[in-house]
Amino acid sequence: EKSALEAARSALFAMSTARRILKLSIVPWNEPVDSVSTHSPLVVEFAHFLNEVQGNPESTIRKMSNYIKQFLVFLKKENRRVARIRLVDVDAYVLVCGKRYARATTADICSTIRVFLGFLHTTDRIPVNFSPSVVAPRIRRGERPLRALPWESVQLILQGIDRTNQVGCRDYAILLMMSVYGLGAGETIRIMLEDILWRSKKVRIVRPKTGVEILLPLLPAVAEAVVEYLKHSRPVDAQTRHLFVSVNSPYAALKASASIHHILGRHAQAAGITGPYLGSHALRHSHACRQMEIGTPMKVVGDILGHRDPASTSAYIRTSANMLRNMALAVPQ
Repeated sequence: EKSALEAARSALFAMSTARRILKLSIVPWNEPVDSVSTHSPLVVEFAHFLNEVQGNPESTIRKMSNYIKQFLVFLKKENRRVARIRLVDVDAYVLVCGKRYARATTADICSTIRVFLGFLHTTDRIPVNFSPSVVAPRIRRGERPLRALPWESVQLILQGIDRTNQVGCRDYAILLMMSVYGLGAGETIRIMLEDILWRSKKVRIVRPKTGVEILLPLLPAVAEAVVEYLKHSRPVDAQTRHLFVSVNSPYAALKASASIHHILGRHAQAAGITGPYLGSHALRHSHACRQMEIGTPMKVVGDILGHRDPASTSAYIRTSANMLRNMALAVPQ
């Protein structure tokens, strides 16, 4: 049933895109009665508050708006109006999130709900601001090492990709860039055609959270993979300037880290690579650990990864067993 719904959604999206390109009218979408739209007046006003008062970037506003949309759906199912919201309602929702998401995601949702409750109180929608009473899972920084793949496993994944077909050619270019430059999913899907500076042999990367640009050298292997992708894989009818697009009509830009997660997981499985974590940041962590192991200065690694705090880069030291062995004291006789 879920796959059928996904197929129907993709078909409708392709049809609407085709009608828009042909300048034909598009049938308006009527929101289901039991759902909450991100364009509802309350969510829109909250997004405006995040932008004008909090100064959050667009990506954060989008994420927090989606969190609140789901929270409002929960309240609606519980027949609880926003003006009558209680702390027990928030606690019940946090328990639901705790069963569905990881602790870090649940804590992020709780942080968003705190901001939302403060917004409701500031705009006189609720009489009491009980946002400080929202209890979130405790996340201790550095409580466990970042989960990275051994560099040999990364090489096996790349070597096992079949580049003779359209999908494999694209996926190889994506995973190679992520492995070589330590890119996250958000940075990878935002690369534009004009970000490949062929004459100066550079790649321009834009950090999704801060909008900061960084220029990295266009390495020969990466340049070759991108050229092969542009010649043989990227659809000529793509209507977007994004470098990496879907292989099916309407050839839209890849969206969200879920796309990268699926690509990496599929090729890792084909290569026989298993692990507790094969998320969209696995190659970023693997790249950083590899750089630390070969002796790249921590400042250089941090600059490439876009870290402002050296403590963020130092976390990768803990993932290298060989470096940890060198730090161990000798056992006294």
